[in-house]
Amino acid sequence: MADPTVSRLRLIRTTGIGPVTYRQLIARFGSADAAIEALPMLAQRGGGRAPIIADAALAEREMAATARLGARYLFLDDPDYPRLLAEIETAPPALILRGDIAHASRPCIAMVGARNASAAACRFARQLALQLAEEGTTIVSGLARGIDTAAHIGALGAGSSGATIGVIASGIDIAYPPDNTTLQERIATEGLLLAEQPPGTEPKARNFPSRNRIIAGLAIGTVVVEAVPKSGSLITARLANESGREVMAVPGSPLDPRAQGCNLLIREGATLVQSAADILEQIRPFDPRSVRSPIDAYAASPPEDATDTERRRITDLLGPVPVTIDELIRQSHLSPAVVQTVLLELELGGHLERHAGGRASLR
Repeated sequence: MADPTVSRLRLIRTTGIGPVTYRQLIARFGSADAAIEALPMLAQRGGGRAPIIADAALAEREMAATARLGARYLFLDDPDYPRLLAEIETAPPALILRGDIAHASRPCIAMVGARNASAAACRFARQLALQLAEEGTTIVSGLARGIDTAAHIGALGAGSSGATIGVIASGIDIAYPPDNTTLQERIATEGLLLAEQPPGTEPKARNFPSRNRIIAGLAIGTVVVEAVPKSGSLITARLANESGREVMAVPGSPLDPRAQGCNLLIREGATLVQSAADILEQIRPFDPRSVRSPIDAYAASPPEDATDTERRRITDLLGPVPVTIDELIRQSHLSPAVVQTVLLELELGGHLERHAGGRASLR
């Protein structure tokens, strides 16, 4: 029998298998081995060719490289996988980590903001993170210049009571930006460093939004300290809002372009933050036991294959404009299992694109 870790990595690293698809395949077939075996059939039903499945030797080399770096894998069905992160639709099937995963079991607050932040904003973020860490809160950020760096440094300044999680868009062995190499290593030693990408992966623009969803997913709430309206920080805030998490922002001068994003968030309903007490007031009602509770183990659900008539009915409802899965179920009058099966087949066949908010469209 194949090593389950190798099989899971093969499935995860197969082109076209995203977090949603992976979750559905495991839920339906019960194991990565069974899902891999079913991929050609599913893709054929979806009108496409079977994806090229990642080679077992490639997965084994990745595992060896990860071990050499002193890192380990954390899979979605592992008992210590962060509960809040597991709740989002696009939870990473696997993370690579260095450090203490227990930091993710404490109440987490994400703190993000401008890379070219003002000195005053960096000082405020550092002070805010320090005070929150002293209260037992873990600070989550992305190790970017500016606010991210200030937040990590502030949390680490709390000493033994402080904790911070750094989520990076590269491999676990790549420091970006390079001038944060020392800080990244310190987080891996004293806190927790997380990467979704395999070792050796250089940071690419398309990986940063993926990193942002992890930052937002880990946290009870996200605090934005200085950000322009169109920025990665506001993407993180939007993702937090879509996941039902708290969104908070530090107000700034209307004359400073770097404050426009925060002021916009406040105008749209984000909680105005002027101190650590404001943040603690928002998260204190949250029951920390729900963060520590283990996620349920996967169990294969009874398969519900669709008929050709059902496939045509669902395909006819799809188009280039994204539509929610709930709307497809409502209008098709088919069971959720059948609708999800057809969507899975179309996606593996290369004809379906998934969007945020549980929506899908034809390619």
